[in-house]
This record gives sequence, C-alpha cells and structure tokens, in this order.
Amino acid sequence: MQADNQLSGQLQSPSASPNWLAALRAYLLTVAVIDLLWEMAHLPLYTLWRAGTPGEKLFAVLHCTGGDLLIALASLIFVLMLVGHRDWPVRRFAAVAAVTLVFGFGYTVFSEWLNVVVRKSWTYSDLMPVISIFGLSIGVSPLLQWMAVPTLALYVSRRAGASDMHNPETETVIGQQQIPASRKERT
Repeated sequence: MQADNQLSGQLQSPSASPNWLAALRAYLLTVAVIDLLWEMAHLPLYTLWRAGTPGEKLFAVLHCTGGDLLIALASLIFVLMLVGHRDWPVRRFAAVAAVTLVFGFGYTVFSEWLNVVVRKSWTYSDLMPVISIFGLSIGVSPLLQWMAVPTLALYVSRRAGASDMHNPETETVIGQQQIPASRKERT
C-alpha cells in the first residue's frame, strides 16, 4: 500500500505546479511573431531596403527572424541550465530573465559587429541610428529589438507557465492529462 501511495505521489502533482512547457511554447511563439514584425519594420534601416529585390528582402526577413528565434531559444535554454529552477517560470524567473537578456544582448553586439564589420553581410543605411559600444558602432534597432522582444516574450511565458496555478477547475494533474475537479469527485 505504501508503494502505491509513493507511486501515486509521483504521478499526481497539485495543480499549483508551474507548466514550464507552456511557458517555453509561449516564449517561442511570442518571439517568432514579434521578431517577424520587427524585421519587416526595420528593413528600411539597412541598405538592402533600397538595393535588394523583393525576393532578397523576403529572404532576409525570414532568415533574420529564424536567427532571432534561435538566439532567443539558445539564450533561454543556456540560462535555464545555469540558473534556472525546475519550477521555472514561477521560481527564479527574475534571475533567468535578467541573465537571458544580458546573454542575448551580448550576443547581439557580437553578431552585429561580426556581420557588419568583419563579414560585411549587411550594411546599415543612413536611417539607422548607431551607438558606440566598446568602440564599435552598433545599430540601435537590433539592440532595442533584443531588449524589447525577449522582455515581452518572457512576460508572456511567465503568465502562460503559471496559468495552471490559478485554475480552480483543475485540481489534480496525472502525467500530462488534467482531471477537472468535478470529474475527480466522481472517480
């Protein structure tokens, strides 16, 4: 009987547990949608806007959105492994968010330097405001993008990951299947 209770305790968890998978999904979906819109909106800040064909512009927007999504995913996963908690996003959210933003910002500075200065993969137009970071002229739009989009995505992810904690209809979770409290009373 005690073994049954232990097994039951492992399979059942209270509805107050956070849902990190829902949080991760919300984070990635938010990043993908907003980065796609951002990439389209700031395209005039690059010389491609005037010199590129419609196909090149479309490719650049989709390629850069995919890259942004990978940077955001890698940053979050790396930071979750470093400072995260198994109950993220409810626990250690602020630490994970702060370090994710710092890591991603640092990578963005490196990527802009690598692609603008070293590889010359893209060029800023005269419309791009630039700031000097460590002696490098970096476009303001990509830096703002990295700060704004993941910040919003982390906010959305926290709400999505903690949403089960405020759902009075769900009393017990077994595996991945949620059993409503009204149905649980009948069993």
